[in-house]
Amino acid sequence: MAIEIKSKEEIAIMREAGRHVAQVLQLLVEHVRPGVREKELDQLVRREFSRRGVVPTFLGYHGYPATVCISVNDKIVHGIPGDRPFQEGDIVSIDLGCTYKGFVADAAVTIGVGRISLEAQRLIDVTREALWRGIKAARAGARVGDIGYAIQSYVESQGFSVVREYVGHGVGRQMHEDPQIPNYGEPGKGLELRPGMVIAIEPMVNMGTWRTRRDPDGWTVRTVDGSLSAHFEHTIAITDGEALVLTLP
Repeated sequence: MAIEIKSKEEIAIMREAGRHVAQVLQLLVEHVRPGVREKELDQLVRREFSRRGVVPTFLGYHGYPATVCISVNDKIVHGIPGDRPFQEGDIVSIDLGCTYKGFVADAAVTIGVGRISLEAQRLIDVTREALWRGIKAARAGARVGDIGYAIQSYVESQGFSVVREYVGHGVGRQMHEDPQIPNYGEPGKGLELRPGMVIAIEPMVNMGTWRTRRDPDGWTVRTVDGSLSAHFEHTIAITDGEALVLTLP
């Protein structure tokens, strides 16, 4: 089950973990431009996390070989950074997590490289808005299905689709804890949210079908039809009022 924060000290630690993730994620965003290679972002994370004294949560997780996931264009999640240089018109999803004093924070953003198509920009904008709609629905007394419904109903109203096979999750001492937080669902259904629960909400939105396939590397997940995909994520704490977003700078 997702960790439930019991003290102001734990809140402060998780907020600091989230701040490290958010600040380094912003550095990565600023580094992305045509000609930069994906693996340069992994190198940047290694240097910056070492300087900050935080642990790269992704590195070695079930054998994952990098500190960050870089998913370009039709890649949805879990892309392993390689030698490919970013190109004008790409859209790049960057997913990053760190462990600080035993607590984990996890966040993701999608950005365009140089000038991108209007439809690609709309996909990014809709996915970002879907995340915030999911966060708005996440409060004590609500159900997990309320979060999924808020995301799914908005995304589909915009003509895009929500990935089903990969979902949000509880987060705390481990990166992936119960409960699962799908980006689709029915209002009033699922586990009731309680104050202090910490979860990661992460809509993955495709321009085409929601169906996916996995590359032979065992990690990289793509859209089955080759359409573009975007991904945004925040780690949040449930409160009696609006959720506390932990992964902000």
